[in-house]
Amino acid sequence: MKALLFAALLAYVNTATVQAQTPPNSAAAGQGTSVSQQTMTLKQVMEANRQKLAKYQWVQSTEVSIKGKVRKDEQAMCRYGADGKVIKTPMGSNAAQTQQAPQGGLKGRIVAKKQAEMKDEAADLKELISHYAPPNPMMLKETKQAGNASSASSGGIVTLSFANYYKQGDKVSIGFDPNAKKLVSYDVETYLSNPKNDVVTMTNSFASLPDGTNYLQKTVLDAKAKQMQVTTTNSSYTPVGP
Repeated sequence: MKALLFAALLAYVNTATVQAQTPPNSAAAGQGTSVSQQTMTLKQVMEANRQKLAKYQWVQSTEVSIKGKVRKDEQAMCRYGADGKVIKTPMGSNAAQTQQAPQGGLKGRIVAKKQAEMKDEAADLKELISHYAPPNPMMLKETKQAGNASSASSGGIVTLSFANYYKQGDKVSIGFDPNAKKLVSYDVETYLSNPKNDVVTMTNSFASLPDGTNYLQKTVLDAKAKQMQVTTTNSSYTPVGP
């Protein structure tokens, strides 16, 4: 899922740049053009970026921390399969860990209970974030039409913000460099059940490969009330054989 995030965002950035560079006296026309171009070019740009990344394999590191303690730390080699989906192969001790037999006795039951609770919480977070990553072009359009979109520029970086994107009170922010046409950030502020006591944030940072391909470098998912943080890092990109 996250592997497609940057592709969808790139599609939006390519069209949103038109709005960012439109003179103030023609802002309304610029916004209309941006939305129109976005819907027409989204599929093409996503496919083009997927094809670029399909030429690479990379290492994905995932760390899960609960109450400040690392509970899970694993690595996987990733690449695109023929069906366009990312294939993950566990690396090092991760593969062996998945085959370890559960402990017995009281300690084993306590460990099993904690693992089950962590899986349930992770499942809730995964379901929530699935509505934000990758972003839905139609929902971006509807949010904009509802008057809940705004833009700001600082230091050459343009930030587009969308309020009430999926839930009332949430916020999606996209940062990009309009000159280089490259993503800088994609941030989400949302919540599970209570907007005040169950806040969830997701920050995404991007980088470029030597050939200019933009990729999702790091994602930090933070469920503050649950004191759970999931950090995913993509690195060591190498070309796949011909």
